[in-house]
Amino acid sequence: MTEANSLPPLPDHLSTDPRSPHHVAAVFEHDIGIRFNDKERLDVEEYCISEGWIKVPAGKTVDRKGKPLLLKLKGRVEAFYR
Repeated sequence: MTEANSLPPLPDHLSTDPRSPHHVAAVFEHDIGIRFNDKERLDVEEYCISEGWIKVPAGKTVDRKGKPLLLKLKGRVEAFYR
């Protein structure tokens, strides 16, 4: 029970990219999950709960800097600790 109290709160907007202003390193020390339209997604790069969207990679397509191109999908988003 003490472990649940030590978990930081999940933010409304979170990104896996460390250069993003929405990246919170303390959250990534724990295993988190994203449920999108009642299905758990493992490929989410960024999400926003209040606006209802996630960003996922568009296959193997990358931009000129080598980062994956992201698609924005709209729907119901839930973030949780596993």
